[in-house]
Amino acid sequence: MLTFTIRRLLLSIPTLLFISLVIFLLLQLAPGDPMAQVPLTVPPEVKEKMREALGLGQPIYIQYWKWLVQVFWIEPQVFIDYLTNRSALFSWLPDTNLSDGKLRVISWQTRSPVMDIVIQRMPQTLWVVGLAYIVGIVIAIPIGIYSAYRHYSVFDQAGTFITMIGFSIPPFFTGPLLIVIFSVSLGWLPSIYDTTHVVNDWESFKVQFFQMIMPVMVLALQTTAQISRYMRGAMLDNLNQDYVRTARAKGLKESVVVMVHVLRNSMIPVVTIIALGMPAIFGGAIITENVFKVNGIGQLLLTALRANDLPMVMTLTFIFAVLIVLFNLIADILYGLLDPRIRYD
Repeated sequence: MLTFTIRRLLLSIPTLLFISLVIFLLLQLAPGDPMAQVPLTVPPEVKEKMREALGLGQPIYIQYWKWLVQVFWIEPQVFIDYLTNRSALFSWLPDTNLSDGKLRVISWQTRSPVMDIVIQRMPQTLWVVGLAYIVGIVIAIPIGIYSAYRHYSVFDQAGTFITMIGFSIPPFFTGPLLIVIFSVSLGWLPSIYDTTHVVNDWESFKVQFFQMIMPVMVLALQTTAQISRYMRGAMLDNLNQDYVRTARAKGLKESVVVMVHVLRNSMIPVVTIIALGMPAIFGGAIITENVFKVNGIGQLLLTALRANDLPMVMTLTFIFAVLIVLFNLIADILYGLLDPRIRYD
């Protein structure tokens, strides 16, 4: 397993480099001009100097090479400097100044380092996305188990109907629908997520809880629909296996047969689906954050797209690509650990 993991990590390096090149070329071909936001009163020669200051006058291969150096070489040095200079966990290490004087990836829109902005926005996205995924998994697995055990029952039919709705309705429709129902009509929940809210007592915790309900519900709906169907299908496949009949013939309790033997084997494909679905929910968060005004990574990406902020768009899309490659590796490793029949070495 260790050899397989190292081999996959090494293989992911050229994969990510190729993905970054494709993203860079696509953004270069995309219509739009970063100078479009500049007022019309600015003279053309000043605009040209601004373009040169942003590095737009350089050849494409030089722009791409500079971005690679900044992301893969300078940003890790910035992170090491942060750990040694500011982090209490690594304060025993000598202070480093590896990144002093080196140019980082700068946002054209805010004129500040891209990774600093991403780190500021990341906690909001992780709160909403992470909680939504956990809620979706916790709801989906029991529904899938009971639907398979009582297949074609009223509960199973109702679960199938609800999951089909979850598959069919996209987040950009579910979000405004919930806002109209629970915020406008009933007035129960806030329609805008306040990212500046600080939790320091019970009342502030309730405010945070209520404002997270609708974004989490929108993202958890699709997660619940997907995982519950996979769980149901895996359970149905294993309930008819010979080892289940043998366990029942030995006199084992039905709860032990279902919740121990059948569930353990059924979780093998479901766990891999859960790992592979994590990057996809970040994609859903792009729309959901914009609907509920969550000041996270998704809203940052849309704002950068509108402003033609290519360094920001390039970095964020590359982060999504890294997540996809990473969770694919995690899914393969989990599959090998859960199923003893799989041997990678």
